[in-house]
Amino acid sequence: MPTSPITHPALTLFSQLLVAAPSGREEGIAALVRAKLDEIGVAHQTDGAGNVLVRLAGRAGDGPLTCYAAHLDEIGMVVTRIEANGDLRVDRSGGLHPWKLGEGPVEIVGDREQPVIGVLSFGSTHGGSLGEKAIGWGDCRVITGLTPAQLKAAGVRPGSTAVPVREMRGPVLFGPAADPLVAAWTFDDRMGVVALLRLLEHLQREKLTPLHPTLIAFTVHEEGGGQGTKLVAARAQPEIFIAIDGCPIPVGAPLALDGRPGIWSKDRLCHYDQPLLRQLMHAAERADTELQPVVYDGAASDASLVRANGSAARIACFGHVRENSHGYEVARLAVFDAMLAALVEFVVNG
Repeated sequence: MPTSPITHPALTLFSQLLVAAPSGREEGIAALVRAKLDEIGVAHQTDGAGNVLVRLAGRAGDGPLTCYAAHLDEIGMVVTRIEANGDLRVDRSGGLHPWKLGEGPVEIVGDREQPVIGVLSFGSTHGGSLGEKAIGWGDCRVITGLTPAQLKAAGVRPGSTAVPVREMRGPVLFGPAADPLVAAWTFDDRMGVVALLRLLEHLQREKLTPLHPTLIAFTVHEEGGGQGTKLVAARAQPEIFIAIDGCPIPVGAPLALDGRPGIWSKDRLCHYDQPLLRQLMHAAERADTELQPVVYDGAASDASLVRANGSAARIACFGHVRENSHGYEVARLAVFDAMLAALVEFVVNG
């Protein structure tokens, strides 16, 4: 089973971005993105909220401003209370459920540069009632081994956030060697960030210019309601806004882990722009792949949040299809190259 070394360019870049990035604490991954943009040779700026922005001229100078966005933050936990023995009470940050994590080591991102390591605990099942119940956040604590005074000195307080430690995240390849699956905690939305960085690298290397004036946005705080993207779109007022994110597979969804990316047609907030959806699907066909359309009733994306905010006229969201959303996510490795090919074709030729 080929688990190491993982040399695919998408996975290499993904692995380089595996620093803790819970909502509100995206500065580490943002610094890595800026360093990669410098390496590619692309000018960029960072706004006051922490969004990293790249502006590209278009061949059709008077064409509609098109924004492509991927969010930097990830789901995690937030500290709500510090107990007298130094245990931390936690709640979710974003759409995380504790059973998706299981018990294990986490890093607590506090006010100091060095994170604090703890272990997420659900308590003993010997003689208790936990064995037959669904675990909720009220059943969770993080054991730190430190006193409240030591935690304070280490910068841990209510409002500090926590995510699984790097060693728990993957990625890992498995399945058939010729067409493997890949899993990690979590692809959401580092793989969107990876896709946009690979897009910019491809445009630079091949000396390609987008068809339309283009804004590439690496945004903050999507998991808490699309805060970073709303700010970007409200200021830039793009005509077209395309979120580069994943496509989860809820029960009954007509999606397959077969290497084809997915595209959102409707979610709980709105219908997506259907002519734009068809344009993207045609671009994917020209790039020798296919986009799988899907309807969600329990999800929203940066794109639909921007549309609901009145900051873009036309919206779309597409990306890799994934199992185990908001958990140890699984995708077909081939989907990341198919996603890039479709994205390049649309950006360059519309």
